[in-house]
Amino acid sequence: MRSLLAEIGLVLKLFRHDASRQRKRTALTVAAVAWGTLSIVMLLSFGEGLKRSVSKGARGLGEGIGILWPGSTTRAWQGLPSGRAISLREEDRELLAGRIPEMEAISVEYARYAPVTVERKTVNVRVRGVDPCFGELRKLVPRAGSRFINERDVAEKRRVAFLGEELAQDLFGSEDAALGRYVQINQSPFLVIGVAQHKLQMGMYNGPDSKQVTLPSTTYKSLYSDAKVENFVYRARTLELGDAVKTGIYRVLGRERRFDPEDSRALSIWDTRKMQEINANIGIGIQIFLGLIGGLTLIVGGIGVANVMFAVLKERTREIGVKMALGAKARQIMLPFVLEALTITVLGGFVGTFLSLSLIVILGLLPLKGAAFEILGRPTFSPAIALATSGVLGLIGMLAGLFPARRAALVDPAVSLRYE
Repeated sequence: MRSLLAEIGLVLKLFRHDASRQRKRTALTVAAVAWGTLSIVMLLSFGEGLKRSVSKGARGLGEGIGILWPGSTTRAWQGLPSGRAISLREEDRELLAGRIPEMEAISVEYARYAPVTVERKTVNVRVRGVDPCFGELRKLVPRAGSRFINERDVAEKRRVAFLGEELAQDLFGSEDAALGRYVQINQSPFLVIGVAQHKLQMGMYNGPDSKQVTLPSTTYKSLYSDAKVENFVYRARTLELGDAVKTGIYRVLGRERRFDPEDSRALSIWDTRKMQEINANIGIGIQIFLGLIGGLTLIVGGIGVANVMFAVLKERTREIGVKMALGAKARQIMLPFVLEALTITVLGGFVGTFLSLSLIVILGLLPLKGAAFEILGRPTFSPAIALATSGVLGLIGMLAGLFPARRAALVDPAVSLRYE
């Protein structure tokens, strides 16, 4: 063990000596590896940022939720013809919650477009009536100092409203100015009790939440006597129970509305789990693609390292011949080349990683705003990127030194001693 460490120390001394003699060549090779490392780290970091942004945007609609709409039957059932419209009723909420134990929460959603007025300004937006659990299901987080609709609002049919942040900005000039103020809906005053925090929302139906008004479901029904249930929003207790909940919905409502539980068109269900899974796979695919591009750039740097080692092999041909004539083993001939290649690769990798992290920090401090920057996200360095980069660097450094080393070990001592 000591002899091996002593040999490694000797190799590193020789490397420093050769590097000082061939500074330009060594510096260019290190720069090539550093550039390749910079490319792969930055591309992987941008891919990681994009993947997290896409995942966050997919969860903006709600995590693991399902949206249930009415539909029409496509099969005859128990003497009833196909083509019947299946409607949803408010009592279905308690029916589904009571008969499907796998269901964690469910909220009714009434909705229509209506004018909302503040002083002399009127905008036509989507007004919806929901239950208190709707806020958690749909990721509607109130800003500091505000709140979402609660059980008392529903029980007492309070005339209170929760605004999306863009709508509050449009009506009052700022989100904070909306709290405690009144808006007119259907010629009735509503107290603004809450404004939603900004969120990235990629999945939506009937427009983004940021431009909608949310009322208690009971207040909505008293405001619009012809209110009809537009849809239900629900969530299973766990993601794995989502399929069981869907099956239960068709079974329970099929029995109540008399349609075939296997008729998937009788009800329309948007299972967001699939959308989130697809978005996650897309993010991983993008990251792999960017990583391959960066890896190819790093391979170019590794070829440069291999070329340097082949040049070193030529310069040391006589030296190798002398060692082999004196009985040096193949390992003792190969080790210096492998260690020198690894040293150059590690040095270039360190420089490239340092520059990459510096750029990531600088980009993180820049005040980049706008929907495009929000969707693309910011470059994010993660332990997985560090592990992947280290693995690629180590493999390239090993291969860059191994091939010249094997060639050196196969040198004929008699020929090498006559080499000029």
